[in-house]
Amino acid sequence: MSDIVDISQDDELYEHYAFRVEKGQQPLRIDKYLMNFVENATRNKIQQAAKDGCIFVNGTPVKSNYKVKPNDHITVKFEYPPHEYLLVAEDIPIDIVYEDDDVLVVNKPAGMVVHPGHGNYSGTLINGLIYHFENLPNNSSDRPGLVHRIDKDTSGLLVVAKTENAMAHLSNQFAEKTSERQYVALVWGHIEEDEGTVEGHIGRHPKNRLQNTVYEGDESYKGKPAVTHYKVIERLGYVTLVSCKLETGRTHQIRVHMKHIGHTLFNDERYGGDKILKGTTFTKYKQFVENCFKVLPRQALHAKTLGFEHPSTGEWMSFTSEIPEDIQRCIEKWRGYAKHQDN
Repeated sequence: MSDIVDISQDDELYEHYAFRVEKGQQPLRIDKYLMNFVENATRNKIQQAAKDGCIFVNGTPVKSNYKVKPNDHITVKFEYPPHEYLLVAEDIPIDIVYEDDDVLVVNKPAGMVVHPGHGNYSGTLINGLIYHFENLPNNSSDRPGLVHRIDKDTSGLLVVAKTENAMAHLSNQFAEKTSERQYVALVWGHIEEDEGTVEGHIGRHPKNRLQNTVYEGDESYKGKPAVTHYKVIERLGYVTLVSCKLETGRTHQIRVHMKHIGHTLFNDERYGGDKILKGTTFTKYKQFVENCFKVLPRQALHAKTLGFEHPSTGEWMSFTSEIPEDIQRCIEKWRGYAKHQDN
């Protein structure tokens, strides 16, 4: 690759990252700034990208010593497409709960990524879907069959569109909030009220791009509206089992909203739930929680119920999946602990 890419060739470059600099950002070298936002990037790698003419600010290539300013629009572009566009069919077993000519309902295991992205370019649900099904329609992000998604370490139900009509119909239901999605979550802390609603705009965390956060009041413009309804299923001492119903579908919505009200998901590493957030200082208790983390080595979140109107028949379809064994075993351990505390 030449040292500087001619701006006239910009159309041949692929956008890998795009950022809008926050309003309150202090002047900072762009190589240092990007290290906080680009996964697995070293400063050398970023400096090389700048030398190659692949880092643009407001459409103009910049050097690595450029100081970012509030509202700068930064893009990182290369001559090859991002890995996630290079879809390869893979013979991956898929747990199909329901199938007809229009739709599939899939029960995704924890640990499976829904679509290829940074650091996960194979073994995803989409790699498996395009192996088992031909001519799946693309969604607005060119992802075959995908109407919605759930996080890698969240288990549970997803609907997949098999036709263009189904894609349009189902996507509209999710946009209009007429579909139904209910999750089961184990969260830190004793939730006093039996039910409640969390409303708060969700957007990218300003300091940690791998997290999202809630923006309220004057800052709400930084996020998108999000609403989560929750009900207590069972109180288990220092943790609570809840049912969460999504009105909107923001990235990490339940994880962000529950943390926002002081009830981070149990063993949610990204949001700090993999630490002992409630309870005693006894060594025995610490050992008990460590054992729970081993039983459930992921966030305690399962997409249990999924409902939607069938795109061809108009019939309301509803599906429920069992709580997976790892979450179930963790609940049982807490149940035993809570019972022991009550005696």
